[in-house]
Amino acid sequence: MGYARAFAAAAVGLGLNVLLAACTGVPSERGVASGPISDRAEIERAASEYIGVSTPGAKGYLIGPQDVLEVTVFKAPDLSKSLQVAEDGTINFPLIGQITAAGKSPSQLEREIALRLDARYIKSPQVSVFVKEYNSQRVTVSGAVKTPGVFPLRGSETLMQVIAKGGGLDRDVSSSDIVIFRTVDGARAVARYDFDAIRSGAAADPQVLPGDIVVVADSATKQGLSFLLKLTPLATPAYYFF
Repeated sequence: MGYARAFAAAAVGLGLNVLLAACTGVPSERGVASGPISDRAEIERAASEYIGVSTPGAKGYLIGPQDVLEVTVFKAPDLSKSLQVAEDGTINFPLIGQITAAGKSPSQLEREIALRLDARYIKSPQVSVFVKEYNSQRVTVSGAVKTPGVFPLRGSETLMQVIAKGGGLDRDVSSSDIVIFRTVDGARAVARYDFDAIRSGAAADPQVLPGDIVVVADSATKQGLSFLLKLTPLATPAYYFF
């Protein structure tokens, strides 16, 4: 069974209802609802800034554990290395030692390596970082958590366990709304969950899959995701392909 069909089957098994009340959806080949083209376009615009962090080759891609990086320092061949990101998200780079790579874009890592080299070893170094292999079994956690970032998935983990990897909710700014973006069998899907309902046992704790992007809503993310949240009211948690 493909991941998209498994996602749909699991959602139905947990009592999630296909979203038909909020928009006039049509059955997709995956047995779930896909809304009108205008709705899908709005959701895609809202989701694009989050999906890119986990999409190989995307401009906003964030490095994750087990990714292989090609790091080049111009005119310093001894410092140009192919390095694999460790499970704890770090790499060991010549001269500067251990540095955190996971959760950063290649350009951010370039700047950090250059700054550390410039501080003690090479004047104004030109550093490039290229993701040679995308190997991460990873999940991205963003929004109103205490320590957002990219975290490795080990075996079968649930939404509550993944939120714990991010240090738990930042209750000063968070709401109970959690959105999961997922790309499966070439299609993009989104689901909305109620953190308080899961924690109290009133709702099931869903499984998280490699590549998922988990967004805990706060005032900033709610504004960006307002259309999506309107389509998936808390009364009918749903998954939605777009």
